[in-house]
Formats: sequence, structure tokens, C-alpha cells
Amino acid sequence: MFDALSDRLESAWKKLRGQDKISKSNIQDALREVRRALLEADVNLQVVKDFISEVETKAQGAEVISGVRPDQQFIKIVYDELVRVMGEENVPLAEVTGKTTVVLMAGLQGTGKTTATAKLALHLRKQERSCLLVATDIYRPAAIDQLITLGKQIDVPVFELGIEADPVEIARQGVERARAEGINTVIIDTAGRLQIDEGMMAELARIKQVVEPDETLLVVDAMTGQEAANLTRSFHDKIGITGAILTKMDGDSRGGAALSVRQISGAPIKFVGVGEKVEALQPFYPERMASRILGMGDVLTLVEKAQEEIDLADAEKMQEKILSAKFDFTDFLKQMRLLKNMGSLGGIMKMIPGMNKLSDDQLKQGETQLKRCEAMINSMTGKERRDPDLLSSSPSRRKRIAAGSGYREADVSKLVADFQKMRSLMQQMGQGGIPGMPGMFGGGNPLAAGNRPSPGWRGYPGGAAPAKKKKEKKKKGFGTL
Repeated sequence: MFDALSDRLESAWKKLRGQDKISKSNIQDALREVRRALLEADVNLQVVKDFISEVETKAQGAEVISGVRPDQQFIKIVYDELVRVMGEENVPLAEVTGKTTVVLMAGLQGTGKTTATAKLALHLRKQERSCLLVATDIYRPAAIDQLITLGKQIDVPVFELGIEADPVEIARQGVERARAEGINTVIIDTAGRLQIDEGMMAELARIKQVVEPDETLLVVDAMTGQEAANLTRSFHDKIGITGAILTKMDGDSRGGAALSVRQISGAPIKFVGVGEKVEALQPFYPERMASRILGMGDVLTLVEKAQEEIDLADAEKMQEKILSAKFDFTDFLKQMRLLKNMGSLGGIMKMIPGMNKLSDDQLKQGETQLKRCEAMINSMTGKERRDPDLLSSSPSRRKRIAAGSGYREADVSKLVADFQKMRSLMQQMGQGGIPGMPGMFGGGNPLAAGNRPSPGWRGYPGGAAPAKKKKEKKKKGFGTL
């Protein structure tokens, strides 16, 4: 997501490096690169025109700030404009005090609406909001069965009356059941429909009239690009929606939908789907998305994901082990599994500032190496996991582990040696040192010369002090992984 856009935008910053200040003449090449970047990302043409016009006006009128280079200042202006275009702030899901909140899900066929319905229910469960899912899609084969299966997976009940009932009546009775049982939120999954299908659109309008939803969310496939914005506007004009959920943002989407939907349709993006797993739904924060687009990472989302998986008491125990160099293979395996629960290695790394420079090959190499490590650790005895020094001094143990995991003895020896280095370095970091990173993933220091983030990132947001604050927050939230 956004990799190509980020690369293109970086070439725009390069146009201004070495300049004394931003001027009407030297900004044109940079603006041309930004325009190309947005168009290639499939951003709506009118949004691109307005975006470039605003950036040009603000850049030429920007005051020269002492100590800030023109390229850094230009990045700040682009960042601010990206945030403005995407809606400026997160718009949370409605919650009606004292009564059941009704959420109506709508969308085209094949956008992942039923899965998004379950993802939303799980997200609300994490906020300690009780949910009921209502299955009104009587047209798609096995749609009701799919929702029931997902409901069991996330432990959320599903209301359904079969495929012979009227969808409007199913929705009405489902809402009544939720209110009678004092359920906080009822989410109605409707059938996928085309905006040109007048009959299906009329049915959706009747459902909305009967249940009077507090939220009407349109589920949009991000891979439809700039058409996503026009689709959202079309549904809004015919039905009236309160927000959108962008699905498949982790796929081969170029990001244009995220930049176009709010500006063209007027409807805010409330959530984004970032994977196939039912946990892969995130609230949409324009400022965080802008940070990802500009290659600055997304530390806040990373910390929130970590907080969902990490128990504070366990984190304190792990910190004590790290500081005393008692971190062992059992702890390492536990942390690897926590990492898996948070998502793919690639998705996590790209939330860390500067890590967008890692190529797909490097990320795949890292994931492969983690799997190799896990296989070798699983072949160890409990005693060997708790005491890595046993393996350092015993070739026969290493040979047995190699045979059990399907790797060479040299691979096991390298794992043990790298682990000992990492444990030593962790201890130094815990005591305030900043040593180089060990080669656990076969790639050396991920922030080595070729992968180090551009100096321009240090200038924004807000200059050196806020950037340093973000780094500290990242270290605190990610330190036990």
C-alpha cells in the first residue's frame, strides 16, 4: 500500500534539495512530480488539480523558517494538505446512549461486505460493546452461512430467518430482538447491489426506512481506485450514507481511494480493512495515513496493535529479563508469536519510520528467517530453550536440533551465536546504549546506509523535537517484541 506513491513523492523532495528557499521557479518540478505521483496512485483527477493548486499557493506563501530546509518545508505543506483532503480527523462510529445503536452495511457485490461486518463487530467487542449481526442477504448463495460461521469465530450471535423471508422483515425483527435483549449495537449485513439496479436500491431504501439506522456505512473495495469516490457519492445521493469502510487496502491498491473518497463524496472514511483476518480492521486516521504515504511510518497504530496483544505484567517481566540478560529462546518464541498476531512482518515494519525503504525481497527474507528460527527452536528441549549457553558448548545438541528441524548444524550454530549477540545488545540498549542491530534476519542493520530514512523526514512533523518524541514512543511500545 502506497509504496509506489511514497517513492514518487520522494523524487519530488529531491527537486528542492540544495535550494536556499522555495520559489515560483524551483517549485514547479517538485509539483510536477507530486501531480504524477497522485495520478499514478489513481487519485481522482479533480482532487489532484485542487491538491496541486493548494500546495502551490501555500508553498509560495510559506514563511522561511530558520534551520528548516526547503524540501523539509515542502514535505510539511504536502503532509498538511494530505490530512485536509482525507478529512483532518478520525470520525468514530456512532454510539447512542441509552438505546441500541443500529448500523446498516451497504455496498457492491464482491467488496467484502460480509467479512467487513464481522470485522466491525469484533472491533466493537474489543471496546466492550455487545453486538448482534443480522443476515438479510438472501440472494448470494451461502451468504447467511458465511455470516453465521464468522459470528461463531468471533463469538457474536447472528439473527437470521432463512432465504425465504423478506430482507426488510429480517432487518426489522433483528433490530427488535437486539433492543429486547439490551444489546449495544446491531449490525445489518445487506445484499450486494449495483447502484444502477433500481429494484435492489429501492429494497435497501426500505430497509433503511424501517430500521432507522444511526450509521449507514458503504463498504468500498480500495482496488477500484478513483471510481471508489464516485461510487460513494452515488450511494450517498440515492440512499444517504454516513461513512465508508475501505477494504483490501493491503492488496495491490495504489491508495487513490483513500485520498479521493472524502473530497468527492463528502462522506468520511471510518475504517480500513488491511488484511483477510477478521482482526484486520483499523479506524481511519487521516494524519496517520498521511504519515504512511510520506514514508514516516505510523507509530501510533503500531503501539495500539502492540497494546492489544501485550499484557502489561508480562511486558514488565520481559523487560526485567532483557535488562538482566536472562532473555531466552522461550521468550524469543513467545515474542515471535506475538508479532504474528499483530500482522505480517512487512505490514508492521512499514509502520516504523524509515522502514519503508526495506524492499519486498528483504521483508520476505526476514519472514523466512523467522520461520527458520521457529522451526529450530521447536526442536530444542525445554532445558535448551531456557539455557542457550548449553547449545554454545555442545556440538552434539546442535547437531540433534539440526536433524530435527531439517536444517544444517551451521544454521543452528548461527542462530545460537546471533541470539547471544542480540541478548547482549538488548541488555546494552536497556542500560541506555545504542549499539548496532544484530544480523538475526540475515540482512544486517536495517538502518544501514542504503536503508536509512531521508534527512527530510526529521524536519516534519513539527521539527526535531516531535520527531524525537515519536521515536521514544515507538521504543516504549515496541520494546518487548
